[in-house]
Amino acid sequence: MNNLGEGFSSEQSASALASNPSDIRVVSRRNFLLTGLVAGAGFYVGAGEAIAKSASGSTPAGRLSAPAQGVTDQDREYMRLAIRHMRQAGVVDKTGGPFGAVIARAGKVLAVAGNSVARDHDPSAHAEVNAIREACRRLGTIDLSGSVLYSSCECCPMCYATAYWARIGKIYYAAAWTDFDDLFDDANISQDMAKPYPERALAPQQILQGEAQPVWQEFRKIPDGARY
Repeated sequence: MNNLGEGFSSEQSASALASNPSDIRVVSRRNFLLTGLVAGAGFYVGAGEAIAKSASGSTPAGRLSAPAQGVTDQDREYMRLAIRHMRQAGVVDKTGGPFGAVIARAGKVLAVAGNSVARDHDPSAHAEVNAIREACRRLGTIDLSGSVLYSSCECCPMCYATAYWARIGKIYYAAAWTDFDDLFDDANISQDMAKPYPERALAPQQILQGEAQPVWQEFRKIPDGARY
């Protein structure tokens, strides 16, 4: 018997969910700009190409990644579950776009979710973000080290960054950006973020740096300040 189950949803209490998180380690995020969301022109160099590597091609120090391996039947099973929720969200329930996501670790499903942007009036309620939030709530942690994200579609920059901050070790996806670029502009966002600030659509501009810096100086002195 597998531990998925038809019709599993994030609202249900299912025996498939892992109840005991593994040991948690908080690690430095200083390599984020090299490996995460805004790695210059190298970021998201194209749909379907490998991402999330540091400048040296290695995993950032301290990061717990899922072991590299070939695609298994279980991987395909988890992806099919994500695709079912993709259809449920976009075609049946119409809670948002057709996107679904599953997070699993050590053979157990941590969370399953669909896109709920339209239902929740929340532009951040992508399937991957919803799944990450649910997994973290259920496990009582912000650290999903060693887990795998199965996304029905190639992650947008926001979802990729959220998975990175959650320390998810591996991402599998089904549909590519090119499969739905007539409807959603994921590729355009990634291309925009590779541009210099003044050339971006939102043109980020720095102001009042001197007033923000003292807060960081205060924060550094707090022994129990949040580190993630």
